[in-house]
Amino acid sequence: MSLLDIKGLCVTLGGVRLINELSLTLKPGEILGLVGESGSGKSMTALAILNLLPEGAERTGSIRLDHDDLVAKSEAAMCSIRGADIGLIFQEPMTALNPVLTIGRQIAETVRLHRGASRREAARITVATLDRVGLTAAGITTDHYPHELSGGQRQRVAIAIAIACAPRLLIADEPTSALDMIAQAEIIELLRCLVREGGAGLILITHDLALAASTADHIAVMQAGEIVEAGETTSLFATMAHPYTQALRAASTHRRPRTRRINAALSPALEAKSLHRDYPRLKGVLDDISLTIWPGETVGLVGESGSGKSTLARALLALDNGGPGEIRLSDNVFTHDASHLRWRIQAVFQDPQGSFDPRWRVEKLIAEPLHLIGRPVGAAERRNLVETMLELVGLTARDADRLPHEFSGGQRQRLAIARALITEPSVIILDEPTSALDVSSRAQILDLLASLAVRLNFAYLFVTHDLAALRRIADRVLVMRRGKIIEAGPTEQVLTAPSDPYTAALIAATPDLDRELARRQA
Repeated sequence: MSLLDIKGLCVTLGGVRLINELSLTLKPGEILGLVGESGSGKSMTALAILNLLPEGAERTGSIRLDHDDLVAKSEAAMCSIRGADIGLIFQEPMTALNPVLTIGRQIAETVRLHRGASRREAARITVATLDRVGLTAAGITTDHYPHELSGGQRQRVAIAIAIACAPRLLIADEPTSALDMIAQAEIIELLRCLVREGGAGLILITHDLALAASTADHIAVMQAGEIVEAGETTSLFATMAHPYTQALRAASTHRRPRTRRINAALSPALEAKSLHRDYPRLKGVLDDISLTIWPGETVGLVGESGSGKSTLARALLALDNGGPGEIRLSDNVFTHDASHLRWRIQAVFQDPQGSFDPRWRVEKLIAEPLHLIGRPVGAAERRNLVETMLELVGLTARDADRLPHEFSGGQRQRLAIARALITEPSVIILDEPTSALDVSSRAQILDLLASLAVRLNFAYLFVTHDLAALRRIADRVLVMRRGKIIEAGPTEQVLTAPSDPYTAALIAATPDLDRELARRQA
């Protein structure tokens, strides 16, 4: 018997067909992986199930949950179903959670609303749910606020809200893309347990084929609003009959040969010696960190949440007030006050949409760092520089007149790279630049970064939790834990034969498509 049965689902908005004749089924206790690139219709399918479509969208077809036709339900009826019978886990819990309410109040709200529970009963269920998702053992109580938790802990709170009323169907929309590998493995195992123990069905929306292969019983591949291929996980990857599935597989395992050549006669592009950073309530955030990055070299920095990666990036960018230790850019001492050197080091952030002013056009966004170069730049020169950077990153000169929301996620990341390049820096720090991208966009961005490093001799510090991305782009890897660099070496050496148990644990927690398929076939 099917828990969820969708037949001929179509979603139309403004005369454009976003979902086209989509059909799928899900049984109790089953996990369905819904995979595809950004814009393929994965999240729109989830919104159609919940009837949370954009204003003006039209939905036709059949969506049955245990024989109840959700398409025929009124909005009032759907309000009673959302949260009670269908739980939704969002991609970014920090934006899904209310920052001014304790996590206990947010979980209890769901229970009181859908179960009509008293305050005492809701409090009891809330504590039990926190325990079920593993937060009680970590010392997290109902009185904590979202900002007091790590990324993995916040995701557990989001799961707790989704499962508090024991829904029959869970929809997890990219629930681990922003998490480190260890936290990701813990969250996925938690979801597996919830499905096994409660008999719920789970739709796992992801662009990560390895994650889908390690988790899902069945896979449905979406392209342009249609399911182009579906089947049992092992069988689907064994055949991959559709060209689009083959292209996703190729992009997920793609590696670009590295052609870096270090010139020992050159000075290091970036050098840090004995960096220490402490905070009033937290000591040893950075504990005697030293590193060197050469021109044209890409160094990967990996570690779980809270290991000190972002603190180190801020220190190297001189965005803090300093502390013990020294930072040099091309043999020049670099501090918070050395504004004349700031053009030499730029950053590319994880979420370009959040780092862009949505009201500025691309020309103004990309030209923004030019004030750092120490001389006036006229309008004609500025326009020429912006157009050159756009073409360098694979966009067009005409894009200078557009707004950020008119671009896809991968294109916005290209804009962020263009902005970082415009001052011709010697070092670029990339903070999780591909974690929110689908496999095709990720492969394109990694190729772009690699080619730019070779052509322009940039040095990169690539901060990430994605070991697969490191394999494709990094020449060396630094592994951080609790404020220390515990292992360093050439990429293949570290990722193939790690010397530290923590590095081995990171590698073991990272989904690997070939490894997962071999495990399933064994």
